Amino acid sequence: MEIFTLGEGSYSVDSTKKFIPFNPETDDRKSRPGSLFIHVNPFLIKTADDLILFDSGLGYKDTRDELYLHQHIRNAGFEPEDVTLVLMSHLHYDHSGGLVVERGGSLQPSFLQAEHVVQRGEWEFALSGKSSSYHIEIFEALQNSVKLTLTEGDGTFKPGITYQLSGGHCQYHQVFLIEDGGQKVFFGGDELPEPEQLLRRFIAKYDYDGRKAMELREEYGKQAAADGWRCLFYHSKGTTVGTVTFDGEHFAIQSA
Repeated sequence: MEIFTLGEGSYSVDSTKKFIPFNPETDDRKSRPGSLFIHVNPFLIKTADDLILFDSGLGYKDTRDELYLHQHIRNAGFEPEDVTLVLMSHLHYDHSGGLVVERGGSLQPSFLQAEHVVQRGEWEFALSGKSSSYHIEIFEALQNSVKLTLTEGDGTFKPGITYQLSGGHCQYHQVFLIEDGGQKVFFGGDELPEPEQLLRRFIAKYDYDGRKAMELREEYGKQAAADGWRCLFYHSKGTTVGTVTFDGEHFAIQSA
């Protein structure tokens, strides 16, 4: 497998749920009180059969009115039209914004030819408009335009691709394990968003079920160490692709 990190940079987000670009070298954290600071890293994986996008970032554009996400895919040596699968951990805006692109005043699918895979409960909740973490117009633009596969619970999507309803970060969050050519890659979305969350045990207020999310991080970390998974860390500010070791008490992460 080939793995490409499609980094979209750093952002601050406050109670308004707006994501504002943040340059750690020039911007002052104190000027954005009450904000969380995050890094956004969609991933592209080339397997023997597919070109897979894991989550789609914020969907911001460059000065040429092109999605950063599309340009990063081109920089990796592919075209956006080459993507065959879009595997979504969940649909919060910082993970789903790049599913669409604005053209001529309307939203159009960014990956029209690709099959989009989402948990059914997550899709239905996103369309309900009950949370500002979801931008309903994205999903309205997709629902009759792309091939949409709604998973339920745990299962095998196709040989080499399995999914699990995790439900820690949000109620219908899912994680993926890809096996190809003897290699295993794990995408934990916001259940395992950065290496640091393996190194210290804590309950996060931003998770739907903080205790479950904490326990899942430890479970996935131990499985990764035992089975030699490469883990994709969507919100990492440093190591975005890493392997995990566990000595019985502590985790360690090595860039892979």
